[in-house]
Formats: sequence, C-alpha cells, structure tokens
Amino acid sequence: MKTLSFLLILAACAAWAQSPSRGKASGLPSDEDKIKQLIERETKAFFEIDYNTWKDCWAHVPHAFWSFADTTDVNYFAGWEAIHEGFANYFKTSKPSTAKIERKWISIKIYGNGAYARFVQLVSDDTIRPAQEELRVLEKINGQWKIVCVSVIAIEKEKDSQPVR
Repeated sequence: MKTLSFLLILAACAAWAQSPSRGKASGLPSDEDKIKQLIERETKAFFEIDYNTWKDCWAHVPHAFWSFADTTDVNYFAGWEAIHEGFANYFKTSKPSTAKIERKWISIKIYGNGAYARFVQLVSDDTIRPAQEELRVLEKINGQWKIVCVSVIAIEKEKDSQPVR
C-alpha cells in the first residue's frame, strides 16, 4: 500500500511539474509567461541591434526556420546557419531603434517541450509599418525555451483575431 501511495504522489508531482500554468500560485513564472518574455526579449534585441541576446533566444538547430512576407517580397532562411548568415549584415549595419512594440496575443499552446505562439504585432517608429501577424514555434532545451521558427506576415490592417484559448 505504501508503494502505491508513493507512486500516486510521484505521478501527481510529475503532472504538476509539467503543467503550463504551474507557477501562478507559487509566484514563479509559468511556461506561458516565460514564452512571452522570450518573444519580447528576442524582438527587443532585434530592434536594439543586440546580436548576442537575439541569438541566445534561438535554438541553433538545422530545423530552425525564419520567414517574412509582405506585399513586396517574401524572404526565408532554413536552418540556424542560414538564419545566422542571413542576419549578419543587418546586425552589422543597422542602427538601434527605439520602436514601441505592441502585441495582441491570440494563442499560446504548450505541448510538453514544444510550444506554438501566435500574435499580432504593431511597431511604431519613424517608419510607417503595417501590422504583422506573427507566430513562433519554440522548444524547451535544457529547461529553457528557445525559438525554432519565426513566421511574419505583414497585414494591411489588423484582423479581428479572436483569442483561441
């Protein structure tokens, strides 16, 4: 009987530890909070031309992918090495921006060590920019969330995207 009780307690603890909402009652950030913080950190680093912070947000894996599409062009890089090389010039020649970033979260889904996040992002700076519908695919590697895929599509105006949660 002691063994069964111990196994039930162990199973309950394991389920709690993997719960995406874990942390809210304990005061620790939940996985959802950590994912939002990572996305905010990656975006801020991109606009501030902070390459080391930006690259730290990414999983340096062959299946990493980055894409952007608007009415004038479509760009993509497949694999971390291509992403790294594709952005080398941007991080060498661009000047930091103090752009204001607004995000409307649509959906965050966590699947074990993987996650999907979708949002609309508005960037306000000295350039007129359309709203962007964005998604991130993330993996938890050594206990840390890392970005594996970024997809950005510029949209003429923000759609009335309803949260899916």
